[in-house]
Amino acid sequence: MSGLRKAKKYDWKDSNLALFGSDTEKKVKKESAESEPAWKGAGSEVGVQIWRIVKFKVTHWPKEDYGNFFNGDSYIILNTYKNPDSDELLYDVHFWIGQYSSQDEYGTAAYKTVELDTFLDDKPIQHREVMDHESDLFKSYFKTITKMEGGADTGFRRVEPTQYQTRLLHFKGSRKKVEIREVECNKHNLDDSDVFILDAGLQIYQYNGSTCNKDEKMSAVQFLQQLKSERSGKASTEVLDAPISSGHFFMKSLADDDLDKDSEEEDSSQPCMHKVSDASGKMEFTTVAEGSVSKSKLDSNDVFVVDTVKEVFVWVGKSASVDERRNAMSYAHKYLMSTPHPLVPVTVVSEGKESTVFNAAF
Repeated sequence: MSGLRKAKKYDWKDSNLALFGSDTEKKVKKESAESEPAWKGAGSEVGVQIWRIVKFKVTHWPKEDYGNFFNGDSYIILNTYKNPDSDELLYDVHFWIGQYSSQDEYGTAAYKTVELDTFLDDKPIQHREVMDHESDLFKSYFKTITKMEGGADTGFRRVEPTQYQTRLLHFKGSRKKVEIREVECNKHNLDDSDVFILDAGLQIYQYNGSTCNKDEKMSAVQFLQQLKSERSGKASTEVLDAPISSGHFFMKSLADDDLDKDSEEEDSSQPCMHKVSDASGKMEFTTVAEGSVSKSKLDSNDVFVVDTVKEVFVWVGKSASVDERRNAMSYAHKYLMSTPHPLVPVTVVSEGKESTVFNAAF
């Protein structure tokens, strides 16, 4: 993408949640949570609320941009809901980490998620979400999810079409969910099984791959019309079906150099369980089962990290110590960094309040 400097991709294998389980996190109290302006009205009614972390501060994300995320940022997402047979407000709170989000940003998101949990009297179920590895629950909040290049520091938003930096958007999915992701303007990113939009400001092209599905086409058409509306109808649009001439503006606008592809590590992991306990007088992380997971090994006195390979659950026993509770997510995150699947979703569940998804893992 011309003129756009690609941010450093953080090496997750070397990372840790800087503020989770630290002295800073331990000092989070109800009083400090109530002093955070961003939490005013949080969780007061049913619906989704989103905040973005900007220079260590929690900022409201505009409702019209719900479902849109910059890959250089971290976000906090709160879903407030009620069960059909009750008027009690219930919560799921997620912190979402962009591919190029800095450790400071996602550390702050993690810390502030704990603070929001405290503000809501420890009622929310906490989740960690990593870009491109989101849980089904997270995806269910949005009709479409759009992942864009850039972040808070770029200020890259709502620019005039004549000044717009050409971008290539990839539409992939099915009737259940179509995900939209901004990718580099490169021919090697084209996939004939999907749909793409080349947005050049006043010229917008929709490219339908030869084997794309109708849901991808429909999502792209809706997105294209939205872009045209935002530009007061001044932008011209054209829908192209594969194959198209290499001399067409669409193809000429794409670079043809080879892209570096991230190598995917083969994952032969097996389900396992680990215990976080300070019963010995110091915090210890020990393996209690490998190759399988069993509820019979859960103990109310401790915290357990249950790894199903596809996702990780942090189970908090009713009698777990305060330090065990505070360090649970940190230990789960650090543990994942040593596995071939460090980016899978992480969910914290409490004894007696286990979710259907957690129970299904057994």
